[in-house]
Amino acid sequence: MTNFPLAAVRELVTSVQRDGRPVVRLSCADYGTEWVVAADVYPADELSVQPSSAGPYVFDSAQEARTFIESSLAALEALGCDAA
Repeated sequence: MTNFPLAAVRELVTSVQRDGRPVVRLSCADYGTEWVVAADVYPADELSVQPSSAGPYVFDSAQEARTFIESSLAALEALGCDAA
């Protein structure tokens, strides 16, 4: 699983690939009073290359956003994806 310092959550952008193709791009933004995680999800078995958006997922703290991102990355890695 990818570990990153809590301070880095506010600047996080993580790309996830499987077999060299993009699967998900996660980003996290600090808005002062809330942390927002967004995901661009790329279709796995369609000809389209345009991602669909998932979220935004809003959290009250950096720790909550970090837990969400780490859990998401762990699930994707368990499915055979590589997080960059």
